[in-house]
Amino acid sequence: MQAWVIGNWKQNPATSHDVKALLDDLLTAVSTKEQSDIAACQLMVAPSFIHLTAVNERLKGSSVLCAAQDISAHSASTGAYTGDCSAQQIADAGATWTILGHSERRQYHQESHDCLLQKITHALTQSLGVIFCIGETQAQYDAKQTLAVIDAQLAVIKDLLTQQPELIAGLPARLIIAYEPVWAIGTGKVPTVAEVSATHQHIKQTLASFNAALDNMTVLYGGSVNADNADSFAADSMIDGALVGGASLKAESFLAIAEAFSRAMA
Repeated sequence: MQAWVIGNWKQNPATSHDVKALLDDLLTAVSTKEQSDIAACQLMVAPSFIHLTAVNERLKGSSVLCAAQDISAHSASTGAYTGDCSAQQIADAGATWTILGHSERRQYHQESHDCLLQKITHALTQSLGVIFCIGETQAQYDAKQTLAVIDAQLAVIKDLLTQQPELIAGLPARLIIAYEPVWAIGTGKVPTVAEVSATHQHIKQTLASFNAALDNMTVLYGGSVNADNADSFAADSMIDGALVGGASLKAESFLAIAEAFSRAMA
């Protein structure tokens, strides 16, 4: 199994000029690395919608994949949904994956179970891979409710398989789970590797219980991952990579994380 390191740029950078500069730095750094340094790691970046086409064009011919940060829940193709971008439009712009269920979308846009079920279905039917984010709040963590919260969030996948059983065949290659404790995202607070490992093991076992085809699924960790702590996360066999926020906005720190996971996979 390869490791995955995915950069979620969120609402960054501000301008097309800054996006180009970031991509230039990233691709230059990738091209100058020894192949063995990141050979076991698949890189991906998720820019904002407005920069998606330009980023995809710039990444053509490179080993770096392009993802969207979201898709519309209302339609997989077209419709009267002002401000939304459909899965078909995202795929046409060049993205091959999309991030869904991020805690910021859940918090600021009140994304529900049914909403996320629709989004995942739309993504998969338009041949987009899904990076599905799950995780608990600080209050839930303090109350030792982490696994219960995760079970409730993963129930979207169980319902997907019940309602769309034909999707199971390709799902192992097109679904990645990203465990991101809400209290660790952008805060500098980080759970212990042992905590993350145990949670990832629970996630993998839960997915396998839905269907035997989902045995040993890819599960990433996200939440204040940086160049300094990447080695410790990468060393644990339950952690298959990282969904990276702020550290993905600098090529040096992003690739340092990728190198850590690639070393661990060797």
